[in-house]
Amino acid sequence: MVPATRLTGAIALCAGLAACSGSGVGLDNNGQPLSGSSSGGTLPLSADFDAIQANVFTPICSVCHAGATAPQGLMLDAAHSYNLLVNIPSTEVPSIVRVKPGDPTNSYIIQKLEGHAAVGGQMPLGETPLPATTIAFIAQWITDGAPPGASASTMTAAFRVASVAPQDGDVLAVAPIQIVIGFTRELDATSVDSAAVRLERIDGAADATSASAIATAASVPAANPRALLLTPLAPLLAGRYQVVLNAQPGAALSARDGQAMTAAPDGSPADDGSQADMVIARFTVAAAP
Repeated sequence: MVPATRLTGAIALCAGLAACSGSGVGLDNNGQPLSGSSSGGTLPLSADFDAIQANVFTPICSVCHAGATAPQGLMLDAAHSYNLLVNIPSTEVPSIVRVKPGDPTNSYIIQKLEGHAAVGGQMPLGETPLPATTIAFIAQWITDGAPPGASASTMTAAFRVASVAPQDGDVLAVAPIQIVIGFTRELDATSVDSAAVRLERIDGAADATSASAIATAASVPAANPRALLLTPLAPLLAGRYQVVLNAQPGAALSARDGQAMTAAPDGSPADDGSQADMVIARFTVAAAP
């Protein structure tokens, strides 16, 4: 059960690491979508990730938490939100993860929504908070272990990249402190190393024929085995970068069920026609942190 103290006060629902434009319009006093509201999802609001995504993250939070300009790099559209929330360090306070399964009190999203985070104000800044009962659904989902929704539980035929943040083609005003890659299947964490996935700085020409490796740490977040977190060990300078997966047998990422990574996000082979490397995203940093 969610503690009574968590149900007090007004709460916002834009996930939180910077201001969002959602104001709660479209939800009644019980946190449920109003009849005929464009903000309401097709699922009843409950302590289930699919319902929270449909009723809150997609119609309200992703208004600003989307694309290259998403505050703190937190995209809350359906393709990215789970992998960018669960067991991912917050950018404002990296010692605290955005969603800590089983522990809403120490989840940064809850701290931001309740307005007692160490950095910044209650979300959304300057907007009318959403009903307290709505935050209780999110807190209960976290208490229950922050499981993915049913829409993510079906195994797909191929082990492929489902999402990348930053996205391919993004131009970022601020350098990301982490890159998150989402997959269609759970990763075999033992296959994750610097040979399987790397970040490169593109040197000079637009054809990216010359690139230099950037030192990173790669990990699979606990309780989020479909995500891979790639963290640069030093701040990224302004310039062009690419995220590369190795598709060579014996060096490629693999799923827990043994499937190897053999295709790019769109299902095509590596862009150079080989099976050695797959560039899954290229992005530009306009300024250093």
